[in-house]
Amino acid sequence: MTASTEAGAKRKLYLEDLAVGDRFTSGEHALDVAQIKAFAQQFDPQPFHTDEEAAKATFFGGLAASGWHTAALTMKLLVDSGIPLADGIIGSGGELQWPRPTRPGDVLHVVSEVVEIMPSRSKPGRAMVTMHCQTLNQRGEVLQSFTPKLVVHSRPASA
Repeated sequence: MTASTEAGAKRKLYLEDLAVGDRFTSGEHALDVAQIKAFAQQFDPQPFHTDEEAAKATFFGGLAASGWHTAALTMKLLVDSGIPLADGIIGSGGELQWPRPTRPGDVLHVVSEVVEIMPSRSKPGRAMVTMHCQTLNQRGEVLQSFTPKLVVHSRPASA
């Protein structure tokens, strides 16, 4: 299944609906200077996130969003329009990488793929589903690579 989902128009999926290779594409989020600075001032107040002039003399060579801001936006995109899991996106660990900085003017979207489904041996009706989620900008450059393990439940008998 390849699914390009839109907020509000997505089918809620259970474990039985997923297969390795299923792909999902989220909607988009445009990021600007004000959003980058606001997030950074509250959660990651480093000069390369809060001050355009000071950022020029840093490793980033200009203003860059906090990786945690990119991660938070990724989660918002996944929840709103990315992975339509019936019981929500319930994480149980994973790996996170930021191969390039997120910049003002970037328009983010997330492409996710199911890479493994491991049924629970001790808890029938659930599995650990490993996804590979890439947050890309408008040029298709990977800004974040996220490989979460998600708890996914089977469809309830009443459904």
